[in-house]
Formats: sequence, structure tokens, C-alpha cells
Amino acid sequence: MVKAYLRYEPALAFGVIASVESNISYDFSGKHILAPALEKIGVWHVRQGVCTKTLAPSNSSRNSLSLAVTSIASSPSSLIASGYGDGSIRIWDSEKGICETTLNGHKGAVTVLRYNKAGSLLASGSKDNDVILWDVVGEAGLFRLRGHRDQVTDLVFLELGKKLVSSSKDKFLRVWDLETQHCMQIISGHHSEIWSMDVDPEERYLVTGSADPELRVYTLKHEMVDGQSTTENGTQPVNYGDLSTQNKWEVLKKFGEIQRQSKDRVATVRFNSLGTLLACQVAGKTVDIYCILDDANAKRKAKRRHRRKKEKKSSKGAAEVAAGKDEKVDVEEDGNDTSITVLDVFKLLQVVRARKKICSISFCPVTPKNSMATLALSLNNNLLEFYSLESNASTNTFSIELQGHRSDVRSVTLSSDNTLLMSTSHNAVKFWNPSTGSCLRTIDSGYGLCGLIVPHNKYALVGTKEGKIELIDIGSGTCVEVVEAHGGSVRSIIAVPNENGFVTGSADHDVKFWKYQMKQKPDQDTKQLTVSNTRTMKMNDDVLVVAISPDAKYIAVALLDCTVKVFFMDSLKFFLSLYGHKLPVLCMDISSDGALMVTGSADKNLKIWGLDFGDCHRSLFAHNDSVMAVQFVHNTHYMFSVGKDRLVKYWDADKFELLLTLGGHHADVWCLAISNRGEFVVTGSHDRSIRRWDRTEEPFFIEEEKEKRLEEMFEDLDSAFENKYTPQEELPEEGAVALAGKKTQETLTGTDLIIDALDVAEVEMKRIAEHEEEKIHGKVASFQPNAVMLGLSPSDYVLRALSNIHTNDLEQTLLALPFSDALKLIAYLKDWTTNPDKVELVCRVATVLLQTHYHQLITTPAARPVLTVLKDILYARVKECKDTLGFNLAAMDHLKQLMASRSDSLFRDAKEKLLKIRSVQSKRLAERSDTGEGKRKRKKQKKSK
Repeated sequence: MVKAYLRYEPALAFGVIASVESNISYDFSGKHILAPALEKIGVWHVRQGVCTKTLAPSNSSRNSLSLAVTSIASSPSSLIASGYGDGSIRIWDSEKGICETTLNGHKGAVTVLRYNKAGSLLASGSKDNDVILWDVVGEAGLFRLRGHRDQVTDLVFLELGKKLVSSSKDKFLRVWDLETQHCMQIISGHHSEIWSMDVDPEERYLVTGSADPELRVYTLKHEMVDGQSTTENGTQPVNYGDLSTQNKWEVLKKFGEIQRQSKDRVATVRFNSLGTLLACQVAGKTVDIYCILDDANAKRKAKRRHRRKKEKKSSKGAAEVAAGKDEKVDVEEDGNDTSITVLDVFKLLQVVRARKKICSISFCPVTPKNSMATLALSLNNNLLEFYSLESNASTNTFSIELQGHRSDVRSVTLSSDNTLLMSTSHNAVKFWNPSTGSCLRTIDSGYGLCGLIVPHNKYALVGTKEGKIELIDIGSGTCVEVVEAHGGSVRSIIAVPNENGFVTGSADHDVKFWKYQMKQKPDQDTKQLTVSNTRTMKMNDDVLVVAISPDAKYIAVALLDCTVKVFFMDSLKFFLSLYGHKLPVLCMDISSDGALMVTGSADKNLKIWGLDFGDCHRSLFAHNDSVMAVQFVHNTHYMFSVGKDRLVKYWDADKFELLLTLGGHHADVWCLAISNRGEFVVTGSHDRSIRRWDRTEEPFFIEEEKEKRLEEMFEDLDSAFENKYTPQEELPEEGAVALAGKKTQETLTGTDLIIDALDVAEVEMKRIAEHEEEKIHGKVASFQPNAVMLGLSPSDYVLRALSNIHTNDLEQTLLALPFSDALKLIAYLKDWTTNPDKVELVCRVATVLLQTHYHQLITTPAARPVLTVLKDILYARVKECKDTLGFNLAAMDHLKQLMASRSDSLFRDAKEKLLKIRSVQSKRLAERSDTGEGKRKRKKQKKSK
């Protein structure tokens, strides 16, 4: 009988506050901050410092590597957009915590997302150099804008002119007209890659930042109804009739340059919600805060500057002729309103300095009463900081840091009863609840490389890089004692089975045996844990790992010379020398029955040894990089290994077979720990995350997993072959427009489903026609419908197949249809227009098919009657739907006006005020019922009556 194994699946990931791959963003209310946590998004309550929700995509494939969040954008509503490394975009409802839709269009990682002010449109930029505009309401892509020669770094909507500005690493800005879908202006001038840009809320200035030593500021020209244009910085309106053709399309005009304080490149440029502050974050530890003056203050500052300049020139006593010319120029400048320079508008207010390198910034959309603005920073050490900006200084008001390590998780250790998890990093030890992922204790320590939780979960031992052993009281969260144990880093610490002791191995060539006991020191009131060295074994090289057999008979020591020495535990006499690895052994473990030992090395191999004779049973190529940890499941010969290739692998040491490959980490995996019964596995990584993998009741077989791995390998080869030999498109300099979607496995599957539905419907229609003909000839027989069609008519069956396709994939699905099937599909459109809910779908299908097969349709006589009927019906149906929507919008607008007329405040404020009044009233009623005040009042009323 074929042996079945139980599957392990990812269950929990914790320890990451803010990863470095993406930006942070406030939500629309300003109460929550959206922080990327590798493949998830954490929704943190700013005041409470608690993660209230986690937005995580569902794993479509068990063994697929999870993709990190690369960009986040929040809309004016509760919707949140997140971009991923594979080019997909997910739209989340932050209040419900669910994914509304997934948009596929980019072939590279999404680098920037930006909503328009209404929240109905979403623009996305990617490493594939394309910009895609998405309809958020319709959950579909509108069009793709091509023209940039390198990845898109930032996007900005210009609401007044219905434009979109994009910046790229190709050093160019492009202004796109969203109505005509073309590039109307290309702006050069930067000497290096443009990394960020932003426009103020009133759309007066657009600021761009690069690696250049200055910020570039542009003024915006907006089109007016009377055919004139104006800029918002005080210049006079200019008539379009006086402009040349080039100036007519000039939306952005250079205003000036602002010298930056830092030499590092600009990472992010952002205005606050009021447009009064500008933050310039560099790829370092500082954020420059600029104050934007209004027109009146800017003019006063310009006049003062001109006056000082004039006084300075007159004091020099220059020649009379030259002085006369200068005075003339000064008079002209004083009388000209356009003499305002960028330095008159932008004034450096202060510089915010963080403790570590800043990854991204975000202004709070709600301005606090006691300060100018609130700025959130995400640092590259897994930390969120919040600063209150005032006119003369900035104050660090709050930090979110306790829920994660500042650096790599170097070791994870489970307690004997699996209720406590200890993790170590370069400066702290943290204790977790492994079932919930909540952080219980955080204790400052040295650089912990290994750890051990003493039985009864009262104390823990940590071996540090400095060669010390730290004794930690878990209950009080304090370090009780620091023992100078070794002269080099403590690489391994392991408990002696069935004894009150442990063994440490160090880089100082020593293996030391320790005994711990409870003692009361003279200056202490209670007994504390103390350790004492009982024996020391000298080795010839650095000790990397130590392992003890479960019966405490053997001790194995892995040395830097790539060998493993096995000694008798009691006498410390030499027993075996295991050699075969080409690079040092970094991890090892002995099975529960003491029969097998497994070693993992930097040569990427696992070797399984027999401890009876020291023979190598099998050498397995395990990982694509160094094997960092390996451990047997208790009472079995199954084992887990982790490596620098980011993978967790599950093995059978008897059959020498790979059982499962678990992908989820985004960086090197350093350590692992397995529960006593093997019901879950915990791993720690360079990405600062701790992940738990649970054993399920679902069985699997080795052969099936082998076939799946082969299929995935061939799919990867096919995709690599296609990408290599796909002809590269030459992009025109002016920019171009293309379809927003991309061909995926889902679109090809949707095309197959439509073709199958058309074939089944065609056969069914023939059967119906034959049955009708038999009825005419008098051969009456009961008609048996096709069970495959689920009792639907042929038209409804095809409509059902078409409706099941995601709206974002509809265009690419229809593009893959052959012309013969497209003609069949057009014939059904007439019947579907009778359903008001499907009019929009019918219009989209008709538009795509007509655009795709236009030349074939006009030359096909069979298509003309169908198109003629559609022409008469479709316009009427669309007009009916438009009238219905208009009527509903007018009714809602009328209700809004009625609500606003009953209150002095705005509609939204009135609604919030009403809800607050109701909540206060309900609280008072509850309090009265609790205190009995209501009863007393009712008695008084009865007596008065």
C-alpha cells in the first residue's frame, strides 16, 4: 500500500510591523496607518498602537512563493489598493477586511498607485514601463499608456484639466490627456532618475525630486471655459489665440529650483492635505519640511527681497550709467507681479531626523489642533514613528515597535509544553504566544545567536555573540544574570536530556558543560537561577553546532574544518568522525531513537548518517543555498530543513525523499523549531518575520507531489521561453495607448469556457429545431433537455458562462475568440438586451468584438442583419439605463439637499452629528436604567398626577 503523509500548511505570520518593499499610507479617516507586512497589509490604529486588521491575499497555490506588497494607496472612501511583485493589484474594503477584486494588467512589479480625488479612478505604474488607468467602480482597466523607457516611479492626477502626470527613471515627465488618451507634453531637465513628485491640493505647483541636488518646481496651467488658461501662482490669464502651437499644449511650466539640504537622492515628495507643507524624504535618515506661503505673503517677501537688493546696489556706489540701468530694471521688477520666485513661495521650515534610515512617509489627512501636521515614518528596522510638526520643531509623539524585532530573527525556541516561543535578534529577546502570534515580553539583550527555555517556563538562557550567557526571568521580563561563558561567540546551546544541565559550543574551540540550580544570594530575598561550569572539552577548531542523543549517550560536535566529531557523553572519549561535507556543517540533529543523525552544510547538502557505525546513508541536494537549520520531528524519521533559498522543506529520512516544499518567507531563513508532537513548525527569517506551519488532516502522496513539482518546473520553463523569444515592441516617442489587461491563464480558461458553452448551445438549438419539426409532422414526443445546461435555455447558458468571467479579464478573453465563435456570440446579444442588468455587459462585449473583428464583420454578409438589429435595439436600451441612473442620482441629490436644509452644517457633518447625538442618548438611557433614576422619575410623575 502506498504510504500517505499529512500535509503542512502556512497558518500564521507575525513579527513584521513595516517591511521595506512598499510605502505606508494613512486611510481616509486618519485614524489608521496602512503598513506593508511582506505579503500582507497591517491596519494599525494610531492612538492605540494595535493592529486592528490584516489584509492578506488567499493562497491560490499551495507551494507558490508569496509575493510582497510593493505599493499602497488609500482612496477617499474605505477602499485600499495594493500592488504586488507579480504586477497584480488588489482592491480591499478596509472596514470589512475583504478583497473586493483583483486587477491583472502589469507584467512587472507595481511601483506606484494613485487614486483621483473622487476615488473612481486608479492609476498604476510598474517596472514594465507602462501606466494603466483603472475604473474602480467597474472593476476593469480602461487603457494602457506607453511611452516611458524605464520603470514608472510616481503618478499624479490633475483634476481640473483631466490630466495625468507620470515620472520615470528615464529622467522624463509625461503629461497625459485622459480624454484623448495621448501624451501631450514631455518634460526633460533632470540629470538623473526622477524618483517622486506631488501636486498641492489646489493644483498650483508640482514638485519633482531626483538624485539632483535640487527640487524642481513647476506651475500648472488650467484650461478655462472661455478658451483661456491661467496659472495659480499670481500670473495673468493668457489668451490661447496668442500662443503658439507648442505653448498651447504646455501644461507644466518650470517655476524654479529649491536647493536641498541632503546629498542623498530624493525618495518621496509629498504635500500635506491643506497644501501648506511639503515633505521631502531622502534615502537616508532625514525629511526636509518646507512651508508654502500664500500669494499675499509671497508677494510681500518678493518686495522685501527687491528692496534689499536695491539698497545693496545703491550702497555700493556704482557708476551712474550702470546705476540708472539697474534702477530701471528694479522699477520694472517691482511693478511686475510675475517677479515672485520659487524661494518666495517655498521656505525651509525644519529637518526631521529619524533614528534609522527612512523607507517612506505619509501625512495624516486630518490636521490636529495643536500642531501644523502629523507625519508618519516607516524605518528600515521594522518600526513606525509618528512626528508632530510645529512651526519651530518636530516632536516624536509615538512609535510602534514592540510587536517585532529590529533585525533578523536569529533563533527560535519552543518551551517544553509548546505554550511559549522565544526569539532572539541583535539587541532584544522576545517571548510570543505561538498560537496567536502576540508578543508577551520584550527584554533588551546582547546579540543572541541561540536560546533555551528551562523547563517550567520560568527562566530562559540566551547565548550571545559576545560569548556571554544571559539568564532571563520570563515572568518579570528582566535579565537576572550575565555569565562570561566563552571567549568567542556562543554558537549552540542545547539541554542535556533528563538532567538539570546544558551544553554550549563556542568559536573559542570549547565545548562547556553547565549545571543550573536555584540558589539564594546574600543580597536577594528569593531564590534565583544560577549556572555553573562542570566540565570543558577542548576542540581543535571553532565549534559551530552541538547535538546530544536523546538517551544522553553521545555528543556530536560540528567543527569549522567540515567534520563532525562524536564523543561518548559520560567519558568524553572519541567515538566517530563523520566527514564528507565540502563546506562547514551549520546545523545537525539526532532522531528520537538515536539511530540517525542529519547534518546540513553550507555546501547546500543534507547528509543522513547512522550513529551505530558512522556510515553515510544518503547525501541529498537539499537547498539552492546554505542549509541553516535542520530538525527531526519527535518520535519519527521525518525532518524539516530551512535554508538561505527562503524555503522550508519536509523530508522522509528513511526513504530519502522530499515530501513538501513550503514557500512563504521573503528572505533567508535562519532558524526553526518543531513542537513536541510535530503538530506545528516555527521558522524565523532575515525578513524579520516568524511563521508557523500547521499540520493538517489532509493526506498526500509522494508521487503526486513529484508530479506537481515537475508541472511547475515545466510551466516556469515555458514562461521563460515565451518571455525570451517574444518580439519587443518599439514604443513611439510621443506615447501610445493599448489595452489595459494582459493574457493570463484565467483569460485562456475563460475563452475555452465560452467556446464550450457556444458549442453546447448550438447542439441544443439544433435538437430543439428538430423537435419542433417532428411536432409539425405529427410525431409528438417528449423533449428531454440537456442535463449539462442545468435547465437553462441556450441563450441563458451562454450568458451564464460569459457572466462568470471577471470584468477585468473580459477584454483579453474576447480577444482570444476565433471569428466564427465571435459571430455566434454577437447573434446572442439581441436576446440579452431585454435584461436591464446585462445591458452594460452587452455593450462591452459588442464594443470589443466590433473593434477586434471590424474588417471581417463588414465583409461578412451573415453579420449584417445581426448588426442592423443591434444598432436599433442597443441605443434604445442604453438610453433607458442612462435615464434610470439619472433619475436615481437626482432623487439622491434631492434627499441630500433636504438633509442639508435641516442643519446648518454640511451633509456629511450633519450625518455624523446625528449619529453622535443618538449614541449619547442611548448611553444616557442605559445609565438611567442601571441607576434606577428612570424608576424614580416615573414614580414622581404618578404622584403628581
